[in-house]
Amino acid sequence: MVDKNFFYKTRILDGGMGQELLNRGLKPRGTLWSAEALIKEEYHQMIIDTHLDFIHSGAEVIVTNTFTSRKGRLIQNNCLEHFETINKKAVELAVRARDISKKNILIAGGLPNQKQTYSANLGDDLKEIQSRFNEQAFFLKDDIDFFYLDVMGSGIECEIALESIDKYSLPVLVGVHIKDNGKLPSGENITQIVQNFQNNKWLGILTACVSPMAYELVKDELKTLNLPYGFKLNAFDKIPDNYVVTSADSWGTEGNPNKILGINKDLNEKQFFNVVKNFMNEGATILGGCCEIKPSHIKAISELII
Repeated sequence: MVDKNFFYKTRILDGGMGQELLNRGLKPRGTLWSAEALIKEEYHQMIIDTHLDFIHSGAEVIVTNTFTSRKGRLIQNNCLEHFETINKKAVELAVRARDISKKNILIAGGLPNQKQTYSANLGDDLKEIQSRFNEQAFFLKDDIDFFYLDVMGSGIECEIALESIDKYSLPVLVGVHIKDNGKLPSGENITQIVQNFQNNKWLGILTACVSPMAYELVKDELKTLNLPYGFKLNAFDKIPDNYVVTSADSWGTEGNPNKILGINKDLNEKQFFNVVKNFMNEGATILGGCCEIKPSHIKAISELII
């Protein structure tokens, strides 16, 4: 069992699995992204190696490769039959990487938003959203150390996700997405999320797949919450306010979201180090990366806690 005070000490999380797999040669169909690497056995070693590279770069926590293993994305790409298998496989591959590393790292079961990413729109059928959270959580729960709610877009989404894992004894790290106005896509602020939904299983809260600018807007608010806090920063160029993935061809023939979101080439390893160092000095203890943050970025910030 994870010590509930684990994140009161400065900890380094991994970076972005999906974009890293693409950079290493993954050829996904449609919008399957990182789920393709679970469906096709030929990519399983690539997942293990990517986990290992993050671990050897200093990550103390790795997240299962399950962001696009959610039901909605599989339905969109006509391969729902793989749902159970690939979610279980993602945990298995993370465990194998941990065991190979022989390091005492933790595995977070990544439980992503179940509708549109970076959006508060859950559609009209909240029971279906609840069912999707329930099912994915069930397939992840064995052999992980805690759940990680990844890129939640609203209070109701947090509430539904938290209800889906309440039956398990595992703690949870809550990751909410913050737009460049300092609010969740729903318009709520982080304080409202914590006040309305915090329970004794929370390990902390972080801003998930956000720009350094977005984190800058909420860092003072985070200091007031009496919880460990931090971030998984992305290196996308810009996430449009109206960004949606409506069909399997939304990202073109290469299946790469940076076709739309671009890459922030200024956030190189040196700049990432400087940004993270500043945020750490101002109180953040959960330090990590998301899309386009590579093992070399994580290696750079590992020097901060030596």
